[in-house]
Amino acid sequence: MKYYIFLLSLIIVFTSCSSVSNKEKKAEDIKPAAPKYDLATVVKGGVANRVKLPAQLAAFQEVSIFPKVNGYVKTVLVDIGSKVSQGTLLMVLEAPELADAALQAKERYARSKVDFTIDKERYNRLLEASKTAGAISPMDLSTFKSKMEADSALCNAEKANWQMQQTMLGYLRVNAPFSGIITERNVHPGALVSASAKDKPMLELKQIDKLRLQVDIPETVAANLKNKDTVSFYVSALQGKKLTGFINRSSMNVNAQYRNERMEVDVANKDAVLAPGMFADVVLYSKGNIEALYVPKSAVVISTERKYVLVVDGEKIKKVDVSTGNATTDKIEVYGELKEGNKVIAVANDEIKEN
Repeated sequence: MKYYIFLLSLIIVFTSCSSVSNKEKKAEDIKPAAPKYDLATVVKGGVANRVKLPAQLAAFQEVSIFPKVNGYVKTVLVDIGSKVSQGTLLMVLEAPELADAALQAKERYARSKVDFTIDKERYNRLLEASKTAGAISPMDLSTFKSKMEADSALCNAEKANWQMQQTMLGYLRVNAPFSGIITERNVHPGALVSASAKDKPMLELKQIDKLRLQVDIPETVAANLKNKDTVSFYVSALQGKKLTGFINRSSMNVNAQYRNERMEVDVANKDAVLAPGMFADVVLYSKGNIEALYVPKSAVVISTERKYVLVVDGEKIKKVDVSTGNATTDKIEVYGELKEGNKVIAVANDEIKEN
């Protein structure tokens, strides 16, 4: 009896050990399932985008008028809001010392011209007489020739000085360099103006029949724009009225601080409804780069260090750095070591590891 009990105990112990061993083997064979991700295909083609940007209207031409010479304001013929044409006389200055200097220069020129004329006549007579052998010594002829040439140079110098003084007198009359409107006036008759003072102009003139719409465009958008592309804009003064124009100029220079490029649109303003300094909202329709690749917007991971997508190559995941371009709510242009047809994780995040 004792023998049977002992044998039964051994069988129970053996069975228990075998069960534990089988459970341990099964636990070792079980591996965690690989995570599954939705994949998206890298597609070739531009992403059309609508961009709204702030802009400002500026005069097509504008100039601050400062005095060229020192003097007193004699007459001001225009005021703020005056419409002027090119060449219109705007104001007259007076400077008696300039008139005196011009008169003296004229007299010196006349005197030097007379001296040159006399010396030239004398030299010509001596030259004629020197044809008779022994009548005039070569030294005397050379001396008179040198004096004539010196008087000629002095005459030319005095003439140039007289012309310069006349030019300085011309600066006392201030004319409009182009057609436009006087937008600022800071002097009145009797005021003393100085050519060295540049703190405040006498007058400010702006051309407003045509304006410049100046807009700074992000480099990723500017790269896909070109001259004659259509631009729409709105100004609050016209209560939401849509205005259109074409890109006429681009600076071809990217601001290193803000990463944008200045572009300009010429705006006709014959009825003077718009004014320089007005703010505008510009709406650009960017067709995108047709050679670019795009992916779902959620596929791009932006961390503090890099911007990348997760490319699936077989059973492995690889991070590929990219730069981005035009974007919509659901897709975005990407530039990097990608090819059309690559598979990327559609909803990516920085917790997904490589390999």
